[in-house]
Amino acid sequence: MFATLRPVGCHLLPILVFFFLSLTSVRAQSDSTGTEVASDTSTVETATSQGGISDEAVIAEGESLFNANCRVCHAVDQQLVGPALAGVYDRRDMDWIKSFVKNSQAVIASGDDYAVSLYEDYNQTAMPSFNFSDTEVESIIAYVRAEAEKEPEVTAAAGDTPGVSSQATEGPSNFLTVIIVGLVIVLALILVVLFLIINFLTKFLEKREGLDSADREIIAQKFSLGKLVKKPAFVGIVAFVFGIFVLKSVIDGLYQVGIQQGYAPKQPIAFSHKLHAGQYEIDCNYCHTGVRKSKSANIPSANICMNCHGQILTESPEIQKIYAAIENDQPIEWVRVHNLPDLAYFNHAQHVAVGGQECQTCHGEIQEMEVVEQYAPLTMGWCINCHKETNVNTKGNAYYDNLVELHAQHSKEPLKVEDIGGLECAKCHY
Repeated sequence: MFATLRPVGCHLLPILVFFFLSLTSVRAQSDSTGTEVASDTSTVETATSQGGISDEAVIAEGESLFNANCRVCHAVDQQLVGPALAGVYDRRDMDWIKSFVKNSQAVIASGDDYAVSLYEDYNQTAMPSFNFSDTEVESIIAYVRAEAEKEPEVTAAAGDTPGVSSQATEGPSNFLTVIIVGLVIVLALILVVLFLIINFLTKFLEKREGLDSADREIIAQKFSLGKLVKKPAFVGIVAFVFGIFVLKSVIDGLYQVGIQQGYAPKQPIAFSHKLHAGQYEIDCNYCHTGVRKSKSANIPSANICMNCHGQILTESPEIQKIYAAIENDQPIEWVRVHNLPDLAYFNHAQHVAVGGQECQTCHGEIQEMEVVEQYAPLTMGWCINCHKETNVNTKGNAYYDNLVELHAQHSKEPLKVEDIGGLECAKCHY
């Protein structure tokens, strides 16, 4: 019995070391995944009354029209290309507003004092005419009034987000760290106790009489790292582990071929999406005109830039590059960020207009990027997972009625993209 004491102790050591390395691996994977912070978004319901309008649906329609047509030049509470619109319903009556929106040039030509004053104050730039109905103009004004009457939002300090404690972002990570440190301490204590027990029993057995030579030879054995390293079994284990790591590195490298996630090339003109789409809230569709109606989203031409920068920051060195491109009749050579292989077909209109996907689904928080980078891996597996998880919006679309009925006969889950052929090879490869 005593002859097996030391071999057992020696076998426990590598087992404990292996367990410690496993915990370290788990810790590394946990750190790589990060923690998700829930965000609490509050909705402020505002009703307004202008010309009989007092309906949230009308305000929502006005917001949509404002974002699509007005936001490029106007804000509710600050001056952009044109004046701030807050209070315009008090400065002018609704009939005047409708006439000016539909044909500002005609109102200016009529000699209207207020219209002429605006024209002169804003560098003799006339607002484009919009083919809006009276109801659409009223809905825009309803939205402007609702926004103007909102109470100013108080910016929360870092860590003071409503409904989220200051420890919410680091709590799980810190908790896991405490667990790992505690386990490491326990393992260290176990190792110390084992060595003490082995040492105590060895000394006890050395003083004991009646042991045969084989037992005394085992008791007299000393641990030798040099002998352990030279053993074929040890060398084989080390070589096997090393080979596994090399094989894994090669496979990981192969899987990364053609993936440009995080790619953020330097552009010929420094354009900030954080400023334009974030701070000024310019709708993506204003610059990327094809996103809802064609395969490609389209890179905006210099003429679109000049709609604003014909009047704004005209002396900026970056804006001067746009002027130079126009004067020399040379296109701006933007560097493509998102690249798909020729064998893959992707249609923006199908995903945005039909599928109702937001730009951020594939491009990340684009409104927060100073320099655009590739947010998603854009791999086949990434697309397939999206098709497996995304529900099809079938409400109000009679095209899906029969499909929904057939799907409900064999599944209680909502109709997903994969259920309507979203995983068929020919959808993306033909």
